[in-house]
Amino acid sequence: MLPTFDVTPGVNTDLNALEDAHSSGVYVKRDVQIVRGEGAILWDAGGNRYIDLVGGQGTANLGHCHPAIVAAVREQVGTLIACPELFHHPLRARYQAELCAATGMPRVFLCNSGAEAIEAALKAARLATGRAGIISTMRGFHGRTMGALSTTWEKTYREPFAPLLPDVSFVPYNNVDRLAAALTPNTAAVIVEAVQGEGGVHPAQPGYLQAVRDLCDASGALFILDEVQTGFGRTGDLFAHQHDGVRPDLLCLAKSMAGGLPMGALCIGVRAGALPPASHGSTFGGNPVACAAALAALDVLQRTDLIARARDLGARALDHLRANLPENAAREARGRGLMIGIELRGKVAPVLRHLQRRGVLALPAGATVLRLLPPLVIEEADLFAALDTILETLHEEPNHASV
Repeated sequence: MLPTFDVTPGVNTDLNALEDAHSSGVYVKRDVQIVRGEGAILWDAGGNRYIDLVGGQGTANLGHCHPAIVAAVREQVGTLIACPELFHHPLRARYQAELCAATGMPRVFLCNSGAEAIEAALKAARLATGRAGIISTMRGFHGRTMGALSTTWEKTYREPFAPLLPDVSFVPYNNVDRLAAALTPNTAAVIVEAVQGEGGVHPAQPGYLQAVRDLCDASGALFILDEVQTGFGRTGDLFAHQHDGVRPDLLCLAKSMAGGLPMGALCIGVRAGALPPASHGSTFGGNPVACAAALAALDVLQRTDLIARARDLGARALDHLRANLPENAAREARGRGLMIGIELRGKVAPVLRHLQRRGVLALPAGATVLRLLPPLVIEEADLFAALDTILETLHEEPNHASV
């Protein structure tokens, strides 16, 4: 059994107050100060050890401070940090070529985040088709910038900032008939996630992505696939759509691209074509340090067994959860690879607090879903110790009343 901390661990209240005084206010911070990480383990300022199932919100697929990432970044920082795309750079050229080869898509726009990749995709779809309409999905989450927010379902995110982009409509995820009915001659693109993350960890059903592909081909719309969270090995393939053998027209990537450094990308297929000069841009996009880290991360994923291991380990983790979940506390466990959601019968927030006191850090996905995004390098013993702690917590406090 993992330890339970009797008091709030490792907190410097003066530094907490300083951060809270100057932070924007948009983040609800947990009462812990994380100061160091290695692999899938984090330590707080008091020296307490945590099993990390947050994984930097999906940015740390290779774990914290992976030696290959650290070495690549250190070398590049000592050589050249800033080089905008006004100029050529050898690492950028190599990374673009490697990423295009990995995705099977001929061009890529490099940026700094998933939301930026989504924004680029929406602009590219409108330019390529001459149309304005976008179809997104219920429970879908694509970001918080104005364009990405327009395609995000949750009304509490969208409504304070209305009016957003016009001509955006929503259909149920995994419902081919509703999507077919929603397509019009004005539809520029359909945007979906390979696995809905923030929406509760709902994987695409078999055949769904292929059906989206076929409908887009028939209607002249472009297929935008959001793999910001599922990309780079998370689901047991390099990219989640490869499980289904389909290829989107526009592929949005970010999070774990560069081993935890800020980086995003829009991979551009043949139907979308090259973006016209000056139609988009990014000052920091494709900077040498991020490209060095991304090259190292892609190399590790392609020359090791981490992706296949994520598929196997994730399947066994799901089997373990499904066999032991208390029915009075949880409805089901679902996911793909090492992207797992546990739908609870009560609120997830108190469970997260209780798990933190027991040395396990996890995420929500909505109000009632516990989301697990462990680094792919997590030790098997640590993963199953964390799962058992989750199960013990749910068994002990099925109604979440006192956690």
